[in-house]
Amino acid sequence: MRGDDLERFMIADDQMRLLQPADVPAVTLRRAQERVGFEQEYPFESCWFRTADGIQHYIDVGSGPVLLMVHGNPTWSFVWRNLARDLSQQYRVIAIDHLGCGFSDSPQNRSLYTLDGHIRRLQALVQLLDLRQVTLFAHDWGGAIGMGCAGREHSRFSRFVLMNTGAFRSRAIPLRIAVCRIPLLGRLANQAFGLFARAALRMAAEKPLSAAVRAGLMAPWSSWERRLAMQEFVLDIPLGPEQRSYAALTAVEEGLRKFRDHPVKLIWGMRDWCFTPEEFLAGFEQRFPAADVCRLAEAGHYVFEDAAERVLAESLRFLESNSLPTTV
Repeated sequence: MRGDDLERFMIADDQMRLLQPADVPAVTLRRAQERVGFEQEYPFESCWFRTADGIQHYIDVGSGPVLLMVHGNPTWSFVWRNLARDLSQQYRVIAIDHLGCGFSDSPQNRSLYTLDGHIRRLQALVQLLDLRQVTLFAHDWGGAIGMGCAGREHSRFSRFVLMNTGAFRSRAIPLRIAVCRIPLLGRLANQAFGLFARAALRMAAEKPLSAAVRAGLMAPWSSWERRLAMQEFVLDIPLGPEQRSYAALTAVEEGLRKFRDHPVKLIWGMRDWCFTPEEFLAGFEQRFPAADVCRLAEAGHYVFEDAAERVLAESLRFLESNSLPTTV
């Protein structure tokens, strides 16, 4: 969708609604309650919503201006736990689990796991909660998904905190990810053995992760069926016009112009081998020349793990120095 059609887009889904725990299947509730090994790391109450594609999980903690946190692959709302705990003292923090991730449903229809699908479902949550003056926090695939949602719901979004992510076309893809796109080999490695998530425990963070954090990061990827979204994210990386999400990513990129004059914070782990500073941080700086940039020399892709205290401090400073207008 382009232009006026994009700006007028609204979810047309008669199944779209917020859910009470009584409306959620017992097996889904049980999976969210069994937080073995990371109970203290992720103590948040579960919330749920439904679209035609399935039931999705999110957390909604605190009160005040809205901070919407959008994760990438192979992660889930768990990665926002430290920011959610600390920022919820002053803000309302909402963090979604994409379809197939975290505690959300994992339908086995591969066509659901596209960039447009993830954007539409994030839109659904924004609309259901009627979120306004939203500050987007995004990482990895969350940049394309979150900025895609902001582009379609531009009047609802005010500020942006982007970390080691992308929201524009690029042909840069690391060899270790390209290998995961090889037919059969990639699916076997990721869905049978979860190698993409397991490798990220070592390759995405510069500092060793605790046993509890490792348990939390791996919790969603417990079976072939649960790992479908992880593999489809890898396959969905659009490198050329012939690929299924190239048009959607082009629209996301074009939508970035709407926010050129909005407050933007870029927090970057400079040792990231995936969303490299040379390609992706530079790309955002070009598109948002007034952005407030924080380069963290010793941090990698999982910047929120490698430099948690600095990420919190930089986020607070940005939020406090770019306060939202008071509405009556």
